[in-house]
Amino acid sequence: MNSLSTFAAAKLQDLETAHLRRRLTPTHRLDGLWVEREGRRLLSFSCNDYLNLSHHPVVIEAAASAARAYGAGAGASRLVTGDHPLLSTLEARLAAFKGTEAACVFGSGYLANAGLIPTLIGPGDGVFVDELAHACIWAGAQLSGARIIPFAHNDLTQLADRLRAERPVLRHAMIATDGVFSMDGDIAPLDRISALAQAHEAWLLVDDAHGLGVLGQGKGTAALFPQAQVDLAMGTFSKAIGGYGAYVCASGPVIDLLRTRARTFVYSTGLPPASAGAALAALEIIASQPDLAARPLAKARRFTSALGLAEAQSPIVPVVLGDAARTLGAMRALEAQGFLAVAIRPPTVPLGTARLRLAFTAGHDDADIDRLATAVAPLMETE
Repeated sequence: MNSLSTFAAAKLQDLETAHLRRRLTPTHRLDGLWVEREGRRLLSFSCNDYLNLSHHPVVIEAAASAARAYGAGAGASRLVTGDHPLLSTLEARLAAFKGTEAACVFGSGYLANAGLIPTLIGPGDGVFVDELAHACIWAGAQLSGARIIPFAHNDLTQLADRLRAERPVLRHAMIATDGVFSMDGDIAPLDRISALAQAHEAWLLVDDAHGLGVLGQGKGTAALFPQAQVDLAMGTFSKAIGGYGAYVCASGPVIDLLRTRARTFVYSTGLPPASAGAALAALEIIASQPDLAARPLAKARRFTSALGLAEAQSPIVPVVLGDAARTLGAMRALEAQGFLAVAIRPPTVPLGTARLRLAFTAGHDDADIDRLATAVAPLMETE
């Protein structure tokens, strides 16, 4: 065994001892709700397919038609030959849906944030980041070479203090936050954050991967705060849209600059036609069925009401158990009752906050939500 393998094996053993090692589990998603794992059929509460559109026949047919027309892949970077016609159509539809001048499609949410932040921010600038913002925001901030100034989660007093202290010495400033926080399910107060951004001449980036399609009649978190000015509205096609890919909506000049200089756009193959076709179909369903977009939050609130938890703000409900081993045990206990509720452990969440991260979808039956609440209740009890 060479030295690298020895190093890796030792690290894995340490993670195993701490109940933090991760393993892939082949999962056959039978539809938007049920999965098959290791020969067992389980009702999933661990999927971001909030509207169950990944298995919608119209979305599937749109993906298949796009592949038949344009091929399985884009073939190259969009700036070379990979700019197939569906991409400009999708960008125009996104801009219209989000109420912005323009949009740019990326290969994934991680690529979007890792590319857009360094394009707009650099040495001599500062990025003010919510401490619970998604890892790709932190990655983009680190790649930028700018000063990173974290602030406590949704703590607007601390953000204001840090802006007052740091902004005068910075060339440019950006405030970066999630719209819906993926592990806690709570919402950023975008009206107040926007007011601070404007007062301190900072640009506001909102990662709304978990808000698009399920809040604000499907338009996302910012639609709940109509007075907020969001300079960079980023989101993905891999949650409520049911497919894969990501976008940034902004002004025309900003989007043109991203297309010209964002390294994760310039040096990545364009989004496959099937993904673009699926996203277009899903957006039309969301735009035409606002009642569908409202269902996941209603389902989540049924669950929080049943257990006396704080009312859900999004389709995501965390059941924080603290200890990683305890959380793994809770996951196995729910599997035994036919539920898939995957344990989330550090470093995805802070130490001591391991949890069951439950995600509710439009298609979950009320009776099944009630059964889940009954199954989770004893797992929450402290000894």
